[in-house]
Amino acid sequence: MKERWWSAPMEGDGGKTVIVTGRDYVDKIMDSGKFPYLVRVSWRYNALPDGFPDEADAELMGRVADALDETFRSDKAAYIVAIYTGDGRRDWLFYTGSLGVFGKVFNRALAPIEETVPFEIEAQSDPEWTEYREMRELTYIPADAEEE
Repeated sequence: MKERWWSAPMEGDGGKTVIVTGRDYVDKIMDSGKFPYLVRVSWRYNALPDGFPDEADAELMGRVADALDETFRSDKAAYIVAIYTGDGRRDWLFYTGSLGVFGKVFNRALAPIEETVPFEIEAQSDPEWTEYREMRELTYIPADAEEE
């Protein structure tokens, strides 16, 4: 599957900048109807004055992001479609076809991470991918000629 991400700044609820990173080329997955559940994985961190994580949290966040990306890229139990970072919080948005399978794959992805991460996880039915569509409408940056 062709993969492309875009990033755009937005203002968070607390007035600080949030970097929204969205995944492009998910129309086939969205239209398949096989991934009707939205899972939001949130991590509230101790923010610097600008709302972004300090160096230690950013390093751990990078390792967690790499583990999630690698595992879900090969497993296909869910797709990461957006990442929001800023205003003291990092959110990963996934769409999955099975919450139970998602939980097992998520735990397997994080098994190598020794640190405890204070995740808050919520899931809801979103068969129309409303959350993704709204995020895309607000932040989308089209590919330039070099990316095509």
